Order: sequence, then C-alpha cells, then structure tokens
Amino acid sequence: MQTPRVIDILLVEDNPDHAEFILKALADGTNAHRAFWVKNGEEALDFLHHRRDWVDEQAAPRPGLILLDINIPKLDGHEVLRRLKSDATFREIPVIMLTTSSKPDEITASYRAGANSVVTKPVMFAQFVDHIKSLKQYWTFTSQLPAA
Repeated sequence: MQTPRVIDILLVEDNPDHAEFILKALADGTNAHRAFWVKNGEEALDFLHHRRDWVDEQAAPRPGLILLDINIPKLDGHEVLRRLKSDATFREIPVIMLTTSSKPDEITASYRAGANSVVTKPVMFAQFVDHIKSLKQYWTFTSQLPAA
C-alpha cells in the first residue's frame, strides 16, 4: 500500500457532533495528517488569511484539503467557496462540500461555485464515518494534491 501524503485538513463545521465524528474518522493513529476545526464561514476565512485568532501561521497552516459544510453561520458554505475560488491564493485547494441535503439545486450550486466534490452526510454514524474515511483515502492516496 502506498504511503499517504502528509496534508493539513481544514474542517468547517458548525455542528459539534458532526465535527467530532469527522475528526475521529480522519484520525488514523499516525501523525500523517493534522485536522483543524473552525465553526463558521467567517472563522474559515480568518484561518486562511491569518486574521484574528489565527494570526500564527503555525497554528493555522495552509490546508491541502478543505471539508466545508454548506449550512454554516455568518457566511454560508457557498459564499466561502466562491471567495476561495475567486482568490488565486486559495483557488487550487480542493474543497469538499458537506451537506445533509440531497437537493439537486444545492448540489449544482456547489459545483458551479467550484467545489471539487459534494458529499451528503448520512444519518447513520457508521455510514458517516465510512464516507469520511473514503474521502480521506481518496485525497491522501489516490489524488495528486497541489503543493502547499
């Protein structure tokens, strides 16, 4: 089996239970990945631009992958995505949109705004963990990510 690339992952998720499940699913018992959690769209942009609580670049490294919930406070996921993809500094970072909805218009809006993937959060915990592990497997073993 190929060794995974070391990447930093930014999770943007307002639901603490969902965040806990995702962070546990991303953990693999090694130090191959670091996951950082922010709770809203404004905080995500602060993290990426090193503003407010995230001025220290060691505490807020450039992520190799962003998991972005669509329905988050302050700035919704679609607006955060539009801002990231319109900024040359962040445009190349893959963004996976997370949603509890399976509405076709919401999925289409995500892809039109530049999402690399859209994943519906399953209701069952085991399925949710499996989906996140599959995402991690794909983005760390299979896909070629841009250099940080």
